[in-house]
Amino acid sequence: MIFKRKKYIEISPKEKVEVKKEIWVKCEKCGKLIYTKKLEENLKVCPECNFHFRMTAKERINSIVDQGTFVEKWANLLSDDPLNFVGVKSYKEKLEEEMKNTGMKESIITGIGEIGDIPVALSVLDSHFIMGSMGSVVGEKFTRLCEFAIEKGLPLVSFSGGGGGARMYEGVISLMQMAKTAAAIGKLKKAGILYISILTDPTMGGVAASFAFLGDIIIAEPKALIGFAGPRVIEQTIKQKLPPGFQTSEFLYEHGLIDMVVDRRNLKETIIKILRIFHL
Repeated sequence: MIFKRKKYIEISPKEKVEVKKEIWVKCEKCGKLIYTKKLEENLKVCPECNFHFRMTAKERINSIVDQGTFVEKWANLLSDDPLNFVGVKSYKEKLEEEMKNTGMKESIITGIGEIGDIPVALSVLDSHFIMGSMGSVVGEKFTRLCEFAIEKGLPLVSFSGGGGGARMYEGVISLMQMAKTAAAIGKLKKAGILYISILTDPTMGGVAASFAFLGDIIIAEPKALIGFAGPRVIEQTIKQKLPPGFQTSEFLYEHGLIDMVVDRRNLKETIIKILRIFHL
């Protein structure tokens, strides 16, 4: 008993908090504590209130693609600093910081894999990297993926999750990626290639105004924030109060802007059903 008491005193309060944080996660919606392992097994969906936590690109790929089939493409493309941008931090410093924090080189991962044994081209945007904003590399990798899908005759599945719009650090070069990705999808459709677009929280700005909303079939996760400008900006501009739930998946579905709202735990099965219909 004396030994245990002495050992307890030697552990600092900070260390105890860090241990608990690794084991438990507090739900952002209902406030309930969730066992981390249980949350991960549930695809990061709160078992109490169904709140969908944001996933990293790698978590998303693991949850959707058949195990061991994903092959990343164009992984070494890196953003340049055409404006020599300097703010609180320089753009180069910001990129280095984001790479260190996320383990990614950019906010998008592209590649090929199988979903339900059906080969697909896959694009996954990650909001953890500069809020999933669209810079030159994002546009380039997505465009190359479209061209690859046309060449190989593969359906394209895209996961959008960006709240940063066009990346201001790159100026007009970033802005032009909206037109570039839209043109790539135009070629995809002319070639008769299926494009499934999945919208996750958040899908905003230039991403929403370009490739995210150009899918043949558009699916969204529950309660995802989807739109161009944020609700607060819109209210300040039009001087009106927006209706409840405005810019949520459910609101957009009710008004015919997306095709379906699907719980993450049913998403892979839903994608497989769609792919099988068109694959035949």
